[in-house]
Amino acid sequence: MIIIRAEDIQSIENQKRIQQTIKKGGLVVFPTETVYGIGADATNPEAVKKIFEAKGRPTDNPLIVHLAFQKDLDQCVLSIPELAYPLMTQFWPGPLTLVFKKKTIIPPEVSGGLDTVGIRIPSSEVARDVIRAAGVPICAPSANLSGKPSSTLFKHVLEDFSGKVDIMIDGGQVSIGLESTVLDLTTPIPVLLRPGAITKKMIEETLHMGIMDATHEEVRDIPKSPGMKYTHYAPKGEVNIIEGSFEHVVTYINQQVRIYQPDEVGVIAPNEYMQSISAHYKVNLGSLTNLNEVAKNIFLALRQMDALKIKIILIPALPAEDLGQAIMNRLTKAAGHRIIHV
Repeated sequence: MIIIRAEDIQSIENQKRIQQTIKKGGLVVFPTETVYGIGADATNPEAVKKIFEAKGRPTDNPLIVHLAFQKDLDQCVLSIPELAYPLMTQFWPGPLTLVFKKKTIIPPEVSGGLDTVGIRIPSSEVARDVIRAAGVPICAPSANLSGKPSSTLFKHVLEDFSGKVDIMIDGGQVSIGLESTVLDLTTPIPVLLRPGAITKKMIEETLHMGIMDATHEEVRDIPKSPGMKYTHYAPKGEVNIIEGSFEHVVTYINQQVRIYQPDEVGVIAPNEYMQSISAHYKVNLGSLTNLNEVAKNIFLALRQMDALKIKIILIPALPAEDLGQAIMNRLTKAAGHRIIHV
């Protein structure tokens, strides 16, 4: 396995390494602005299968295809709906995945057998350097073992995939920390499938129309987007979301902390809760006045709880508007939908 520093990715030698690795069906782990991804040639079914094997990911959980340039979209999709253009102008490159009807160049292994595919152009220069070097569309789900918290630091992907992939690119910490927003454009009214940094409000303001929200729907068949059907983002400990007034939440958490041994329970909470909570282990997500900071710290905090071998993790519910919707989406899934109302 080769490790490449992000600042060295543009060297001729490393560009050739990436190109040759992808061409032979290998795997490359690289940072995007959202989370780290584990990438392979999206047009090579055997390479795509290696991603599922490395992650332990169910094969009916579709992968997102990443492009370096918007002009490459035509080779992957049958048609581009009119509503896609203002969204691509406003949010590409960036953390927005759009779902289109796919061409046969994208094999069924990528889409879980569906006739649709999610595509985005990352804003991360490192990610686009990887895609440009590869010379093909790259499918790249989050670089974490299936069901576990996504990777936002290079050390996370080392923990999960050291020796299991061909190349790892060390880009330090990512800038956003939550996976991309996914919007389905194959229906008459666009449907939000996964919330992210590009919020429902931002999409509606760009399109000058309302969109549908399917982020809370239970999916039994093949999902159109990652993050809809299976348990995701879960640490080893039991996560409980605590919902209620500030005073009631603080009282409940402090009561629970006293029940367990100090090294068994941990609290993940915004800065506003820190002084009021008496837990020995607590992780500060940042202020509720800066949800971008909170979002960036979610997966990092969950992985810290794993490192401490915490058995019970208590997290106050956050406001679920705008970016808070994406944060609560990840936390609720990490908790297996265990929400305690106090």
